[in-house]
Amino acid sequence: MIRRTPNKPKRSSGGHVPRVDAKYTQFLAREEMPLLEFIMKKLDGISRSKAKAILAGGGVLVDKAVQTRHDFIVHPEALVEISKHPGGTRTRFDFSQYFTVVYEDDDVIVVDKADEVLSMGVGRNSLNMKDLLDRYFVETRQRCHAHVVHRLDTRTSGLMVYAKSTEVQQLMTADWRKTVIDRRYVAVVEGSMDKEEGHIESWLKDTPSMKIVSSRTNNGGKWASTDWRLLEQNDAFALLELHLHTGRKNQIRVHMQVLHHPIVGDYKYGSHVDGARRLCLHAFRLAFYQPRTGEPLHFETPFPPYFLSFFHKNKPRR
Repeated sequence: MIRRTPNKPKRSSGGHVPRVDAKYTQFLAREEMPLLEFIMKKLDGISRSKAKAILAGGGVLVDKAVQTRHDFIVHPEALVEISKHPGGTRTRFDFSQYFTVVYEDDDVIVVDKADEVLSMGVGRNSLNMKDLLDRYFVETRQRCHAHVVHRLDTRTSGLMVYAKSTEVQQLMTADWRKTVIDRRYVAVVEGSMDKEEGHIESWLKDTPSMKIVSSRTNNGGKWASTDWRLLEQNDAFALLELHLHTGRKNQIRVHMQVLHHPIVGDYKYGSHVDGARRLCLHAFRLAFYQPRTGEPLHFETPFPPYFLSFFHKNKPRR
């Protein structure tokens, strides 16, 4: 199972934590402030440029994760470790807990995103792929930034593509439906299906409660179309492959609720399975045209092992 956050070491009650590694000095934050300000305060007399150099060199850990952003907000109780000489002691950030790189060229990067990671930032310090990729580009010495081309729900894992420049982003989003060759998902839903495949379409509309509602007639929302195909099932669950003809917010989740087969772990849209580890929805296939060359690129990732555990027995392993 993918680990979401680093384990935090036991801390003392004082503002300064006894060092556990001679290469770092450890501090326990007592108030909220930007990381650069925190470093300058704790390393009394250090210049602003020196503090920035320590950050850029990977010499600062916040709760055991390398942090290079000078505007990162340190919150009370955060453990901050600072090295005055980061060269040679740098700890590389462990990206594997959040994503894996599936493909990369000069224009785009394709990643397999973990669940519970946002596609882009919402507010300060949110765990999101754009910030993670920007950090990845710094560590791999690339002079570029991640530009959002499309999104996945926070709780959905799977394949995503990001552009490395605004030019490429614009090329891909100018007509996203023509850029994409194929996008498919796999989901574990509740109950057994009464046929091998099917199609559902409806109008989906946002509500003030942040929940999408579906209607067979135009409700002022957006038209959405989804095909599904049965891969495996037992008396309690079904494993479905889903093909989207449109890319609406929460489209698969709402359409599965309409069919009375909610996705396991989707308590917002009707799941009744107690204690599900995650939302059982994964974007397993992505195919698109390389924006500059026009070459068709095809990618697939395996189903998360947890999904298959629902079919070893009628009851999944916890």
